[in-house]
Amino acid sequence: MGEYKSYRKAFSRLGLRYVLGTVILYAVNILGQIIIMKAAPPLLNDVNMLLIYSMVVTYLVGMPVIYLLVRKMPVMQPQYHKMSAGQFVLAAIMCFSLMYCSNLIGTVITTLIGIIKGSVVETNAASQVAMTADMRLTFIFMVLCAPVIEEFIFRKLIVDRTVKYGEGTAVLLSGLMFGLFHGNLSQFVYAFTLGMFLAFIYVRTGKLKITVGLHMIVNFMGGIVSVLILKMLENSELYDMIYEDYDPAALGNYIMSGEGGGMISSLLVLLVYSGIIVGAVITGIILFIVFRKSFVLRSGEITLDRGRRFRTVILNPGMLLYCLFWFAMIIYQLIFG
Repeated sequence: MGEYKSYRKAFSRLGLRYVLGTVILYAVNILGQIIIMKAAPPLLNDVNMLLIYSMVVTYLVGMPVIYLLVRKMPVMQPQYHKMSAGQFVLAAIMCFSLMYCSNLIGTVITTLIGIIKGSVVETNAASQVAMTADMRLTFIFMVLCAPVIEEFIFRKLIVDRTVKYGEGTAVLLSGLMFGLFHGNLSQFVYAFTLGMFLAFIYVRTGKLKITVGLHMIVNFMGGIVSVLILKMLENSELYDMIYEDYDPAALGNYIMSGEGGGMISSLLVLLVYSGIIVGAVITGIILFIVFRKSFVLRSGEITLDRGRRFRTVILNPGMLLYCLFWFAMIIYQLIFG
């Protein structure tokens, strides 16, 4: 009985450190916005400046604080195992499929909540920023900075300190804390599932660079390629004829007349991109089915009884506080977002 108290305290300490880091991050963010509001209010309406500000506060203040708070906790790193180039490609396809499927689920849930609420719920703030911010800043933020720092903070720091209790515990906790940190329901769903998959890859390989690479590919496809396609469509006649004044007969006649050369190019790009997405999603689902027996989570040096596992890992002051804080943020976003 005494040993379980020590286990609960260990998980509580981890949760409390992440809560403290989050509170400091929010405090600095709010204080900075107050200063900007008084010194240079127009900057708050500049999407690019807000993105730069977010990067500075999150990655140069918030994440380093979490690292400093957590770094001295006992560590047990997963063993190193090689991953071939072919396995990496398959893992990337599975990541891509998992992201799109879970993102669709999250979007559907938030849409239904919006219908019940009677107003639109913001589904994905990151995608909205990607659509309006400078593409170079988006690339730096989403493809270079986010994967490296987030994988270190939510994969390595968490898994290295919990894998001794079993891979299942480490994988679930990494995905849960990563998903909640996004602060809204839509992103939580895909960040939670993708976070667990990346945590599984990390406990199997022990190499963070692999999960960083996979995270970069996912963010590049979702935050850069898809945005470029959408922007191209928004600036084309095809977008207006489909979404503004949809007339199938007029659209067909316009294309067949030969006057819609640009529209045909846009339509081909859309069809090819859509085909790639559908193909990757279906392939990923098939791969998950084929390799389902490979997703075996091994026990750790410390075995937690099933009846006490949830209470030990989650039902402790630190983890409960972390979960409640982010649940409150998600509910707030659903009501007022």
